[in-house]
Amino acid sequence: MSLDTVDHARATPDDEQPFAELGLKDDEYASIRGILGRRPTQTELAMYSIMWSEHCSYKSSKVHLRQFGEKAPPQAADVLLVGMGENAGVVDVGDGYAVTFKVESHNHPSFVEPYQGAATGIGGIVRDILTMGARPVAVMDPLRFGAADAPDTKRVLPGVIAGIGGYGNCLGLPNIGGEVVFDPSYNGNPLINALCVGVMPRERIQLARATGEGNVVVLLGARTGRDGIGGVSVLASATFEEGDESRRPSVQVGDPFTEKVLIECCLELYDRSLVVGIQDLGGAGLTCATSETAAHAGSGMRVDIEKVPLREASMEPHEILASESQERMLAIVAPTDVDDVLAICERWGVLATAIGVVTSTGRLEARWHGEVVVDVPPASLADDGPVYERPMARPADLDALQSDPPSELRFTRPSSGDELRATVLQMAASPNLCSRAWVTQQYDRYVLGNTVLAMPHDAGVVRLDDSTYRGLAIATDGNGRYTRLDPYAGAQLAVCEAYRNVATTGARPVAVTDCLNFGSPEDPEVMWQFAEATRGLADACLELGVPVTGGNVSFYNQTGATAINPTPVVGVLGVIDDVRRRVPIGVPESGLGVYLLGTTRDEFGGSEWAHEVHGHLGGLPPQVDLAAEKRLGAILTSLAGDVILAAHDLSDGGLAQSLVESALHANSGISVHVEGDPFVELFAESAARAVVLASDEDALLNACAALGVPVRRLGVTGGDAVTVDGLFSIPLDELRAAHEGTLPQLFG
Repeated sequence: MSLDTVDHARATPDDEQPFAELGLKDDEYASIRGILGRRPTQTELAMYSIMWSEHCSYKSSKVHLRQFGEKAPPQAADVLLVGMGENAGVVDVGDGYAVTFKVESHNHPSFVEPYQGAATGIGGIVRDILTMGARPVAVMDPLRFGAADAPDTKRVLPGVIAGIGGYGNCLGLPNIGGEVVFDPSYNGNPLINALCVGVMPRERIQLARATGEGNVVVLLGARTGRDGIGGVSVLASATFEEGDESRRPSVQVGDPFTEKVLIECCLELYDRSLVVGIQDLGGAGLTCATSETAAHAGSGMRVDIEKVPLREASMEPHEILASESQERMLAIVAPTDVDDVLAICERWGVLATAIGVVTSTGRLEARWHGEVVVDVPPASLADDGPVYERPMARPADLDALQSDPPSELRFTRPSSGDELRATVLQMAASPNLCSRAWVTQQYDRYVLGNTVLAMPHDAGVVRLDDSTYRGLAIATDGNGRYTRLDPYAGAQLAVCEAYRNVATTGARPVAVTDCLNFGSPEDPEVMWQFAEATRGLADACLELGVPVTGGNVSFYNQTGATAINPTPVVGVLGVIDDVRRRVPIGVPESGLGVYLLGTTRDEFGGSEWAHEVHGHLGGLPPQVDLAAEKRLGAILTSLAGDVILAAHDLSDGGLAQSLVESALHANSGISVHVEGDPFVELFAESAARAVVLASDEDALLNACAALGVPVRRLGVTGGDAVTVDGLFSIPLDELRAAHEGTLPQLFG
């Protein structure tokens, strides 16, 4: 096939093009022709197809995501240095430090090739943080899989865990938390989300801007290959059909050692002020990096594609521009600094090549051995793609679901001491509540030496660097069952739990990132779920005073017509002034008072008890009380490390699970007394609650009274069992055997 140049496209306006095969609709193709005033070249068509994909363009979600800015809380102006629209948001955390963090998805690639899909998910989110000018300091991995005993879960999960651990460990980044959730909803569509957080001096923030006519475009990092052509951008923009493997593009292949030297090289370039703008090459590869940097600067760019270092010499222009090969960055460099940049890259062993120049034409032009194969307005790729207001419809089965709660009439509830004891053990050993040690032991949680808390604590906590005690706390949460029953409330509960988990460590929650995992946006019921969840998230963040800094939307998480439970995953970032005052989930000290903060209600819709014991989903999720969450958070942070020596939020599994985890972590028993219906007291999942171990009862009671936080003394620490007075006692050894044996038996 002869080269399809811009001149050739003008001369052959009627040539048929495979736009539908590339995922473009008839009207989208017509729009492209209107923008260009001609048919696109083969290379341009490939570029539009990936940049206008759902994954890259957010064409179905933009109209809903705008409210994160419209409803931003007043506090946003005080903490946000960079907001939505960049690779990641940046937050001012005081003392001259800035922090950037973000969560993204690598769902479909990880189903196709679990190890590389998960590994390159970590690599990609790390580069997003690096691009902002920060040193990455920690990662987290919120994960969801199908039923724990499903054959495909046994194929996918071990590879995913190995990929996350293998890549992150090689980079030398601690993995400080996350989630592992099992539900049949995710059979065939696992959710592999990844979060990274980075730290920098405030003055070192970098932006993806190709400014300055005559500045040089330099490609850094690995050579470009055919791995991942159309990878995440196409995989994440279409629904899987059962048995249809032929249309799934190849998954990217990661090399963490190349990424490690790329990180150190870029940080040196930043410190020496040698970079005008920079962008990582992730989804859509060079197409995305060139068009976004030019569009965001309002400039133009000319690149010579044949200068791109290749792993496969036979690659054509459209393949080079679409490749999603990993460990690459695009830097904009002043001509006077090019030699210094190339020298630094050579010293770090990082391949660096000048491939183009910034222009003032307002056009993105790409040449292949002197022939122009791309000549487009960069904003038409990066910002001005189609925007859809998709039809929405409340799910037809939602009324039936909500009217079928797991009530006493529906299911027999345990009431005797023996029945309650057996239920505690069953829940503690269940796949969703059992120990995650089998997973976290494959991760390095303490490399770099600044990890203060990691799993199984409610949030991961790290020092900003070796010279300060100021630190960060980060937690991720989300409950697909809650969101299936009520998307608005379910999204708010996700924010509340992550907010609460950060507060239990003693940190002040300050900002939010999110990864919104849903089915097909072409399904009106899915779009209704998405719109309601987004609205709920925006409203909750406004009231809680924590702005959304950015995130990710992952659509098409379904097989055929069967979508996953809608799963908004929310990450909350908190700041702790002195990490020496951080609060763990348990301490090995006898005689401490055990207190329940918050109000317990008979709330079991979407609960772990209904799911694990009865395989049931129905009713309404727990009541949301944002004001109560703020009051609880204020108590937890103000008394941290002084009055409150340990704290654990109450969520999945309720009070019983919290007591089990606290006691096992501290290897110290707990004795409590419950009032009213012991089943409700032990297993309800009411929100805005925490269990705390306190050294000064009067100080705790006075603080709670001043803020209107309900508090009740439950009992005392000590002994070698978890005991509920008058009902049952379970030795720690028996609890530990139940809690720690499940995942090794399933996957080990």
